[in-house]
Amino acid sequence: MGYNEKVTEYINSAQEDQIETLEILRKLIHESVSSVTEEIKWGIPVFAKTKDFTYLRFSKKHITFGFYNIDKIEDLNNLLEGSGSTMKHIKIKNKTDFDEKVVSKWLKSIAV
Repeated sequence: MGYNEKVTEYINSAQEDQIETLEILRKLIHESVSSVTEEIKWGIPVFAKTKDFTYLRFSKKHITFGFYNIDKIEDLNNLLEGSGSTMKHIKIKNKTDFDEKVVSKWLKSIAV
């Protein structure tokens, strides 16, 4: 997997209990979509194939897992938050707050 050292540094600067979840999400992104690149943009990790399709950001209380191209996501359980027409997100407090199969499907549908 093509891990970027600056993204690793970002993840390692999170709270101890968030690092494991961020690494799980990062691995899920790379396993779900081939040829992913990652870099720090706007101070956060952004993942792209040919265009940006997802990002991660942590705060004191949760991790924000954001998705671009949301018109391609089938969100049957209304898990996505946000009022934007091109980007939405989910908030994750721990590694059991999301369904890997659902998120993997979303990633595959939005990666361009």
